[in-house]
Amino acid sequence: MPHAAPASLAEIDHAADVLARGELAAFPTETVYGLGADAENPEAIARIYAAKGRPSNHPVIVHVAPEADLSYWAGDIPPLARALIDAFWPGPLTLILPRAAHIPDTVSGGQDSVGLRCPSHPVAQQLLRAFARRRGGHGGVAAPSANKFGQVSPTHAAHVRSEFPELVAAGMPVLEGGASEVGIESTILDLSRLDSVGPVLLRPGHVTAARIAEITGSLPALPDAAAPRVSGSLKAHYAPRTPLRLASAATLAALATGQGLPATGRYVLVSHTRAQAPADLSPRVDWHAAPAAADAYAAGLYAMLRSLDLQGYAGIVLEAPPEAANWLAVRDRVGRAAAAFDADDGAAT
Repeated sequence: MPHAAPASLAEIDHAADVLARGELAAFPTETVYGLGADAENPEAIARIYAAKGRPSNHPVIVHVAPEADLSYWAGDIPPLARALIDAFWPGPLTLILPRAAHIPDTVSGGQDSVGLRCPSHPVAQQLLRAFARRRGGHGGVAAPSANKFGQVSPTHAAHVRSEFPELVAAGMPVLEGGASEVGIESTILDLSRLDSVGPVLLRPGHVTAARIAEITGSLPALPDAAAPRVSGSLKAHYAPRTPLRLASAATLAALATGQGLPATGRYVLVSHTRAQAPADLSPRVDWHAAPAAADAYAAGLYAMLRSLDLQGYAGIVLEAPPEAANWLAVRDRVGRAAAAFDADDGAAT
């Protein structure tokens, strides 16, 4: 995708004005592009839900500037939260904390918690600072990923424009910030129940459980039945429109010959362990080599899925990521993408 110049200060100021009027603006972060609205304006947040087709009980994350007063947003900020903020903010870590009473529960899907994050992308930080000035210093921007609900997240401004052409035509700003460096959504860590269950990893991401444990002293717990609802926690999510399956390397090699494929249609097989296509590749099969390293794979995952989605394939088959801890976030995303399709609806299981 061609390089574009980052948003100018004038474009950022215009987007901040749009947000202050209760309208939507899209902006880059280091994880994915966000569809933003004033986090304290329930009508503006409702516009996010309407645009995405998102269930109203599905929380959104509030993005704040580095110097934001977190006590304005959270009713309690434990010392452990401060330690994690010092270690990982600005960056791809969202903390779930008790919501301050005056913050509308529209950002948390009706729950009494709130998700807070400070992004590291310079355009995002400039926008958040410009918006906070318009809100008397306390402004925050509620921003889920800028895509239709359940679909592949955007990592380029062009993805946002193609996802919401009607909003762009109506004047919604889409701030340019280049390709998202991390490429998958932030890690979400629940700190709202420290006294009872301790830190809980609700969504894996670039900030791994091992890195969190370096600060907390132990690995965070896995989600439990009482955990707060958070973005990206549904079983089926992050899905392209083309049916997608996961397969072992051995199954992928068999599919490459055409064995096990439906009788018609073209398929693409995506491998992160084998760069070269097998010599006996079927004429109905394309071979796509993905990065072998977890971080590089994550950075290009959504752009790859969006590109493959446009090529008319009957199915996409991804080689299943390894079980290694550093692949956990990628496994989470591709597993949820595959879960969007029935087991008998694609090329492989």
